[in-house]
Amino acid sequence: MVVLAIIMILAVVAVPAYQAAIRQAREAVLREDLHTIRVAIDSYTADKQKAPQSLDDLVQEGYLKAIPEDPMTHSKETWVTDQGTDLHSTDQTDPGIDNVHSGSQDQGTDGQPYSAW
Repeated sequence: MVVLAIIMILAVVAVPAYQAAIRQAREAVLREDLHTIRVAIDSYTADKQKAPQSLDDLVQEGYLKAIPEDPMTHSKETWVTDQGTDLHSTDQTDPGIDNVHSGSQDQGTDGQPYSAW
């Protein structure tokens, strides 16, 4: 009985810590994925003198191997792109995607929704 009580106390302490560690890991993956996609968008725009029209353009042109899965929604289809109308350089000919965000509306540990990162 005492052994079971100790195991239950350890489980009550360990489960929230485990869940917090999983959440922090997903947030780290999200930050890295957002950075990678944003760098690919900027590189594509600088090289082609036009912004990509979709994330698939980045894959087709070799700037990304594949569109990463959004770690918060567990889907590749939920990335939200910002379509800019501004040209970022004098050589750029067409506007297009200039930023990307997670499609999740959940709050991050910093208090901001993941879609605002």
